[in-house]
Amino acid sequence: MEATTIYLPPRLELKIELTDEQFWQLCQNNDDLRFEKTATGELIIMSPTGSITSDRNSDLNFQLRAWNRQNNLGKVFDSNGGFQLPNGAKLAPDSSWLKMDRWDALTPEEQNKFAPLCPDFVVELISPSDTLPKTREKMEEYMDNGAQLGWLINRKQRQVEIYGPNREVEILDNPQTVSGENILPGFVLDLATIW
Repeated sequence: MEATTIYLPPRLELKIELTDEQFWQLCQNNDDLRFEKTATGELIIMSPTGSITSDRNSDLNFQLRAWNRQNNLGKVFDSNGGFQLPNGAKLAPDSSWLKMDRWDALTPEEQNKFAPLCPDFVVELISPSDTLPKTREKMEEYMDNGAQLGWLINRKQRQVEIYGPNREVEILDNPQTVSGENILPGFVLDLATIW
């Protein structure tokens, strides 16, 4: 009997009922994959990113962490850090930041698992497996759940979309830098290594 090869998309969405603990265990038992769960219960399974996207994500997180180390105003998380948003979605932004007082208000158990809140600042860097409409929906979901600032970085179009509560999305064409505004005072992301 000849073996059959099944080709799956780089991003697979399944409707499956999992408790919070089951979802946590699924993530822990399959650390070579990335999982997210939508507010409506769809399980999203993603393979690790390619090397180019990983390099760009690493640089983005390095710049944010360097700023935070100097200012010590909060905690920085990479794409492996998941959050349970108020609407029930469990998402992991490519980079995120949380004010220190919000982090300190969590119990040690909450800090050890998916923090039950939305970060104050989120970044999504579109990878080849992402679609612009889905990533925009995700950015809106962060804003609807309490994020104060968000950047959607679209390397292919060399654009940065800036999100915030109660404001229109601002689209910057080919910017060299982008500011953390009053949410991340003094933080300016150098996009030269991201492009």
